[in-house]
Amino acid sequence: MPELPEVETVRRRLAPHVEGRAIAAVEVRDARLTGHDDPRRVEERLAGRVIPALDRRGKYLLFRLEGGDTLISHLRMTGNWLMPAAGEPAHARARVELADGTELWYADARRFGTWDLLADEEAAVYLDARLGPEPIGDGFDGAVLRDAFRGRTAPVKALLLDQRLVAGIGNIYADEALNAACIHPDTPAGRLRRAQLDVLAAEVRAALLEGIRSQGSSIRDFRSPEGGYGSMQERFRVYGRDGEPCPACGTAIVKTRCAGRGTHLCPGCQRRPRGMRRRSRALERA
Repeated sequence: MPELPEVETVRRRLAPHVEGRAIAAVEVRDARLTGHDDPRRVEERLAGRVIPALDRRGKYLLFRLEGGDTLISHLRMTGNWLMPAAGEPAHARARVELADGTELWYADARRFGTWDLLADEEAAVYLDARLGPEPIGDGFDGAVLRDAFRGRTAPVKALLLDQRLVAGIGNIYADEALNAACIHPDTPAGRLRRAQLDVLAAEVRAALLEGIRSQGSSIRDFRSPEGGYGSMQERFRVYGRDGEPCPACGTAIVKTRCAGRGTHLCPGCQRRPRGMRRRSRALERA
């Protein structure tokens, strides 16, 4: 599933092609894409509109439209915005033609992605109800996690995945950040100490920024708009590496389950939380 780094990669690669350009025509081929909204109505409302800016919030891509509307695109599991050189891609659900002739295709093999065309004020309410703070923003630190986790007994990984608490983190980057912070995913979030939360916030930010620098991770479906592959999968510490040695201590990485999700961890670096007996190396460095 595309997470914050993948969506930000799409935004950065698409922005030079769409910002300041007008939409000439839109073709929605799958009525499920626009949900409760009629696809013909969405096509009509988008045609002729200029896109002053392409933004991102969490895992949502935001096409800002002149006149005060926003097209909110949620890629979900397999969604991709593509500009293929060889014409229509597989699993195309919609086509957007810009005034300069550029064609954008929205492709989505599993058809879970959505478009919501809302007035700017409605879009702000929609996003604020679903999303917490941005983890790569300047204000994201251990204090933000302390406020989010205070008194909570749920596993820390489950709360990192809760988009209402922190926007944009998915399964991959939660595993990577928790490993780097030497925190077991099952640790009750409210039991984490101030220093641990400071380190975890820093590692969340570091993992996401590394993902952006690597243009995301292309494990199965994710591609850049030009069809290229991200390289973050080559830099994973634990995700997808079960049975391989931990790069920090050499212990075999294991795959387990936490919060109903497949979870990768190092049993040597991330001890199960029995009294939090082991100090993490990250804390010892802090």
